Amino acid sequence: MKWGIRADLSMALQPLMEAPGAVERKYRSGCGGGKVGKGVPVYVMLPLDSVTMANGVNRRKAMTACFQALKSAGVEGVMMDVWWGLVEREVAGEYNWGGYAELLEMAKRYGLKVQAVMSFHQCGGNVGDSCTIPLPKWVVEEINKDPDLAYTDQWGRRNYEYLSLGCDTISCLKGRTPIQCYSDYMHAFRHQFSHLLGDTIVEIQVGMGPAGELRYPSYPEKDGIWRFPGIGAFQCYDQYMLCSLKAAAESYGKPDWGSTGPTDAGEYNNSPEETNFFKKEYGGWNGEYGEFFLTWYSQMLLDHADRILTSATSIFNNRGVKISVKIAGIHWHYGTRSHAPELTAGYYNTRFRNGYIPIAKTLSRHGAVLNFTCIEMRNHEQPQDARCSPENLVRQVAMAAREAHVLIAGENALPRYDDYAHRQILRAAENEEMCAFTYLRLNREVFVVENWRRFVAFVKKMKGGKDSGRCWEKVTSPLVEEAVVALML
Repeated sequence: MKWGIRADLSMALQPLMEAPGAVERKYRSGCGGGKVGKGVPVYVMLPLDSVTMANGVNRRKAMTACFQALKSAGVEGVMMDVWWGLVEREVAGEYNWGGYAELLEMAKRYGLKVQAVMSFHQCGGNVGDSCTIPLPKWVVEEINKDPDLAYTDQWGRRNYEYLSLGCDTISCLKGRTPIQCYSDYMHAFRHQFSHLLGDTIVEIQVGMGPAGELRYPSYPEKDGIWRFPGIGAFQCYDQYMLCSLKAAAESYGKPDWGSTGPTDAGEYNNSPEETNFFKKEYGGWNGEYGEFFLTWYSQMLLDHADRILTSATSIFNNRGVKISVKIAGIHWHYGTRSHAPELTAGYYNTRFRNGYIPIAKTLSRHGAVLNFTCIEMRNHEQPQDARCSPENLVRQVAMAAREAHVLIAGENALPRYDDYAHRQILRAAENEEMCAFTYLRLNREVFVVENWRRFVAFVKKMKGGKDSGRCWEKVTSPLVEEAVVALML
């Protein structure tokens, strides 16, 4: 994404900061740093490459102008990925916070709160990834020495998006375990930015898998391996995962089940009915073996979350920030019995079992917020053959969160700028009692004049308050259009 910017943009944007239309904040407690009330604060995700590979701020002038514009629109704050592959890039234990220090100070200067994502995954290969940021060089070197540190499918294909959770407690990274590396990274972040915690930095979202989500990399788009709406594939064939599976099978009294995962679960781009394991009638998923395997596979993911959250909560305890975890919105084939794509991703959710309650309860034990995506989607917008039900999925996850007494926050899965999507988000935010919403993503399209108008109106409606019913034109000035156009030049 290449932005140009006029030299006089700061002057053009200044009236935005003085425009009437500020609304009083009445937010649900416990998320986003707001107060108790009806409104839902809106955050905006920054570009994935906001910090360069040389640890500087990318497009500094344009970013400054955007921060001013977002503040004028009533946005509560921004979400930024704090990439492990940038900060601890060269040498284990040496951290370069360069561009992040500047970005955070910039957010503080303009009165924007920050959701900081501890991004322990690779950027590149997933939906919306516009750049490539690999894991730290020294981590990649260790993976090259021991390929089993990477998630592996049944065909031996390795995935380098995120370290296999099977090696979480193995001292495989120059004498440290992955969990220790994640913990040391968060400790260093706390030390570096302690003066901003609880004031500017109000949330720490802890990355737990590919795309920062708590899941297995079961539907990798890179190199065309997976295409929507394929069922994906189990990721349990590295030696560390297989070692755990073998032990679980022996403990269960079925040692023969410990040598491999399901052999009849099809390939990445199959539909459920094209496989013996996921088919609705007499599918292996609904038998004794299926129950054993899926329980083990999903529990490994929950244990991974528990280990990282134990570390994160101890590090950021009493620092005035919330801890959050992102859960993937895997809505395709949700209308089938087996929910195959959710199962391969590690969510043991079927027509006969609610797999989101165990996830929510794991987060609840640590007081973490459940951040869920696909909030903007409607069932009828999806292709019929994919059996998608995003609205039903959102409701199920929200109900699980309520049962576990966990706060829920939301994101849109794909960029949308239309009122139709905005209305769906507003409806979901109210119905599911969300404590915050993060808008994907800051880019040039947001600042197209009509998109910007709709976005400002959307933010005001989300926030609520005494001025939320006033139309956009009445709460801004004509100079907004000039500033927005300037961002496009």
